[in-house]
Amino acid sequence: MSTLERVRGELAKYEHPLVEFFAEKGTQGVELRMQVKGVEGIHVYAAPVHDRDAASAQFEWQFQRYLYDCLHDYLVEMFTLNPQRQDGRP
Repeated sequence: MSTLERVRGELAKYEHPLVEFFAEKGTQGVELRMQVKGVEGIHVYAAPVHDRDAASAQFEWQFQRYLYDCLHDYLVEMFTLNPQRQDGRP
């Protein structure tokens, strides 16, 4: 089974009312991608999934942790204002 097939198989186990998950071939292998459902203008988050990780016997559990970590990062990236902004906005 290819890395792409393995990632898509794992993603089939997850469903979220706000975020859509999918996997695609990227420039450097397989990318886990996510996007907010039904909202225009918000970027698609992409994170690499390496062949060596997909080949692990513990892939299911490692993937779940990776998916949750990526979801957290994606949601944090969508802040339009926070105290750490460096662009001069209050």
